[in-house]
Amino acid sequence: MALWKEPGSTPSPTGSGSPVSGAPTTVTELHKAGDHGADAARRSGSVRAASVESVIAAELVIEGKISGSGDVRIAGRFKGDVQVDGNFRIDAGARLEGQVRAGVVVVGGELQGNIEAAKQVDVLSTGIIVGDVKAASITVAAGSRMRGHVEFGWEDKLGAVEFKGTPRSV
Repeated sequence: MALWKEPGSTPSPTGSGSPVSGAPTTVTELHKAGDHGADAARRSGSVRAASVESVIAAELVIEGKISGSGDVRIAGRFKGDVQVDGNFRIDAGARLEGQVRAGVVVVGGELQGNIEAAKQVDVLSTGIIVGDVKAASITVAAGSRMRGHVEFGWEDKLGAVEFKGTPRSV
């Protein structure tokens, strides 16, 4: 349910919130409906993403804890731990002081803390990590900086990261 009214939209009798009666509103519904439903939704301008991304804007400074499901992106400054089931991103120019646990982590800004990712960590050319990283795989771009230990490639049968062996410095 949206907390705002989209221009030109009226609730439908089916409760789907789609301005075009019977038109799908999520990516999953578009896939199930085929091209006909996709065309109707495109004409109405009502297509919404299947997952929602929460954003901490560049002008914000927040202290606390983030936990839950869904995707999170930090463009501002955050002090505290982050634990999400979805993807987590720190934009260029953003800063996080705390521990991160997420499915996929993308670091384009500065992270002062450890990362524990189930699948993937991507450190962009603008990324800075001061802390340890544990993930099934890691991609590091030229120009990025890191001070800490990295463990990767130790994935167990369930897709979670299993950490064995001796940590190595980067």
